[in-house]
Amino acid sequence: MQLKLPQTAHNWLSLSGAMIALISLFMIVFLFVISVLFEEGGSYLGLIIYILLPSVLVLGLILIPVGMLRARRSEKKFGKIRKDEWPKIDLNDERHRNAFFIFTWGTVIFLLLSAIGSYEAFHYTESVEFCGTTCHKVMKPEYVAYQHSSHARVACVECHVGEGAGWYVRSKLSGLYQVYAVLANVYPRPIPTPIHNLRPARETCERCHWPQKFYAHTLRQERHYLSDEKNTPWDITLRMKIGAELSAFGLKEGIHWHINPDVKVEYVSSDEKRLKLPWVRMINLKTGETKTFIDSDNPPDKAFLDSTEIRVMDCMDCHNRPSHNYKPPALFIDDAMTSGLIPRSLPEIKKLSVEICDNDFYSTDSAMQFIETQIREFYEESYPEIIEKDSSVVNQAIAGLQNIFRHNIFPEMQVKWSEYPNHIGHVEFDGCFRCHNDRHETEKGEVISKDCNLCH
Repeated sequence: MQLKLPQTAHNWLSLSGAMIALISLFMIVFLFVISVLFEEGGSYLGLIIYILLPSVLVLGLILIPVGMLRARRSEKKFGKIRKDEWPKIDLNDERHRNAFFIFTWGTVIFLLLSAIGSYEAFHYTESVEFCGTTCHKVMKPEYVAYQHSSHARVACVECHVGEGAGWYVRSKLSGLYQVYAVLANVYPRPIPTPIHNLRPARETCERCHWPQKFYAHTLRQERHYLSDEKNTPWDITLRMKIGAELSAFGLKEGIHWHINPDVKVEYVSSDEKRLKLPWVRMINLKTGETKTFIDSDNPPDKAFLDSTEIRVMDCMDCHNRPSHNYKPPALFIDDAMTSGLIPRSLPEIKKLSVEICDNDFYSTDSAMQFIETQIREFYEESYPEIIEKDSSVVNQAIAGLQNIFRHNIFPEMQVKWSEYPNHIGHVEFDGCFRCHNDRHETEKGEVISKDCNLCH
């Protein structure tokens, strides 16, 4: 049986489309087999297999009928066929029959492959690998911090998208500008926290963190080191009143009272990072009682309140860096010394390390070189006996500080702790004291207390 196609299919545009489609299909199958058998390529191979090549394949298929329409229009123009003549399908004609079967089976196979490809593309774009490594340079700080966080086994989309088609579509639409920004190299450095388009925490965080099942109290132990010659350990033990004194009391007291379903806490922020909250309102949903607290040092005027969004407090207003927390040098150096990554036996290593990391760097490579030079020169000049006796301990300190630096500071993206306020606690930033400062008071003189015993 000789394969005969319509005369209009014999044009350079349709033939080019067919070649593009066939080559794309071959590459998709070939790369898919390679990825399955050898597990090579990583995130970029997935991007090519499930997104780029299928797009090229569809483009090639579209060119085939476009070329045929152009050829038919040309035939009409030069009078080769009547202008009122429509295509005829006669299955008794071998050419028509062949074209019909090719089109039918081709459509079935294409739809089947499209369904499989769409399914794989959906799962690929929902993967941690796609979120963290496709735009490697841009998202590197977020991806590295995420890998060392307590949520490292939770997929990015579980928090940033959540369940349901509505938020999935919304996230993809908001991502279109991000794709453009990366391609055009116009993205901000550092990447701002997407606080305005985050899904409410009750629809994401509380899927795992069940408020009604929080424990009453917990004990938190921290070890810090003084910036003296001996790196003197300084242990802090904190009693955290997460809930009420007895679990049976639920969320009537304690830190997590703020998300009690019977209470609504609202606030207004006067800055983008929500560091200043001049207006707070508490509503008891059971009794209807309402209390409005105004910052006496910075009272907002009516025009400001009328033009500013009132936000309902949720988990993210305190736990705002659950997976992408960039620690300040004093804290990540304390952790490294406690774990043994940086040897505590080296005199003044805490003070020296903090001073080094407090500098600004233009690249990670320059920071690595600066760390090595500064530590080595310091001990050669101040403690030459350590270098003579056992220089390996100095080498360990250099490697340890370089390692922990790469987890928390990213010069290329201008990312470090000071750019991303952490509202948990009240050490580096005001955190709890944004509201609990004895300055927010009602018309009756009732204040939001900063009494330590409320939480500790």
